[in-house]
Amino acid sequence: MKTDTLFYKLIKELPQIFFELIGKPDTNLSAYEFTALEIKQQSFRLDGLFSTVEGFENEPLYFVEFQTYKDEEFYERLFGEIFVYFRQYRPSNSDWYVIVIYDRRSSETSLHLRYRALLDPHLRCFYLDELEEVANDSLGVGILRLVVKSQKQAPEFAKQLINKARVELTDTLILKKVLEFIETIAVYKFPKLSREEIEAMLNLNLLKQTRVYQEAKAEGKEEGREEGREEGRKEGKLESKLEIVPKLVERGMSIQEIADLLDLETETIRKYLREQ
Repeated sequence: MKTDTLFYKLIKELPQIFFELIGKPDTNLSAYEFTALEIKQQSFRLDGLFSTVEGFENEPLYFVEFQTYKDEEFYERLFGEIFVYFRQYRPSNSDWYVIVIYDRRSSETSLHLRYRALLDPHLRCFYLDELEEVANDSLGVGILRLVVKSQKQAPEFAKQLINKARVELTDTLILKKVLEFIETIAVYKFPKLSREEIEAMLNLNLLKQTRVYQEAKAEGKEEGREEGREEGRKEGKLESKLEIVPKLVERGMSIQEIADLLDLETETIRKYLREQ
């Protein structure tokens, strides 16, 4: 499952899920914007950052990382990126927190003692497979929990989330987004099933025929048309570049050389090679 991409898209579209997870559901969402900033001098990129908009500098910054495998250099790279970000962007915020969300505790790497001064005031870790006792009534946290449910558990749990969303969400556009995310997670979990089969398994085929869903679909289509065109252009260019990466590796080029040639970040190339 390419859960990292799905996770960042989820909290970008529905940031309230992130703040529910960290125990701050009443956060003013209009005070924040979610970005993935590039730190050019070091070829770094912060995977996720909730930075504040103008006028809300008294609120903290939240650096967000989603990790699904053990990486011995994870914390070194993460804190390195953060402090280079501080130097390059010089945010006005005095408070900042690092939120690391692991799929399970076994994916975590031990934090070196050199970082112990940062541990209590700044670093918080969450483990999706241990969220059973955390905010059981939260729809947002429930969607995150679905990511690590087994194939046996996922269908029934997804149906519970769908019913909960239909009861709790009055905004039709948000309801549509939530249902789409639940369906997408199920698609990743059941790669051998077609989308139609998954919709039938979750009873989404019946739900999509309702008037409320059709109205939300029409409204969302108009709102996202231009955004979709722009995203498609960007993704197309990136995919074209990444397709030639394996050939360049076979020719003996280093990751840095490939990054310089294609004008890409080294981490983007490493991530692509890992997924292949």
